[in-house]
Amino acid sequence: MRHNILETIFARLYITFGPQSWWPAETPLETAIGAILTQNTSWSNVEKAIERLKNHALLSARALHAVAPADLAQLLRPVGYYNIKSQRIKNFISFLMSYYRGSMMVMEREEMSVIRKKLLSVNGIGQETADAIMLYALHKPVFVIDAYTKRICSRHNILQHELPYEAWQNLFHGSMKSDVQLFNEYHALLVRLAKDFCRTIPYCSGCPLERI
Repeated sequence: MRHNILETIFARLYITFGPQSWWPAETPLETAIGAILTQNTSWSNVEKAIERLKNHALLSARALHAVAPADLAQLLRPVGYYNIKSQRIKNFISFLMSYYRGSMMVMEREEMSVIRKKLLSVNGIGQETADAIMLYALHKPVFVIDAYTKRICSRHNILQHELPYEAWQNLFHGSMKSDVQLFNEYHALLVRLAKDFCRTIPYCSGCPLERI
């Protein structure tokens, strides 16, 4: 039953919105940095911060490893909580340098469950951020569970909002083919739906899921 509902939702969203071409980044490292920066902030502000990092030639592991946290924080001011996020990026880069010689390509070669466990050991990286890095930067078949996904699916009585992250992820992993492109597109479409229709105060008229 849930399998059919999830397939129906995906089909309707894809027909309505088309491919979303996520993640909007030039390199896997830029994707990972964006995943960290987008915590509790809008993507438009993340784009501003990313552009500032590019302008200062700071979108390489070595450059980010070398830059002082205070200097990095000033460049991240558009995203808010910039001191905290500066430290989180430094934590991630230290992890990347220590385990993978600063290479996202080397990281991608490791087995998925091992990568996830290591990512979750990095201070400042939770399950959603770890999975976003794995799916979008490392091309691993893991479904990202965010507030938008919970909001949409709980409003359609697919799963209770307060259930833990693992229960939500098991819903998608157990009901759909394990496929990187499918998980990528589905998550991006849910984000699009949440922004256009399934807002905090929902705008249901014309929603592609209105009759589900």
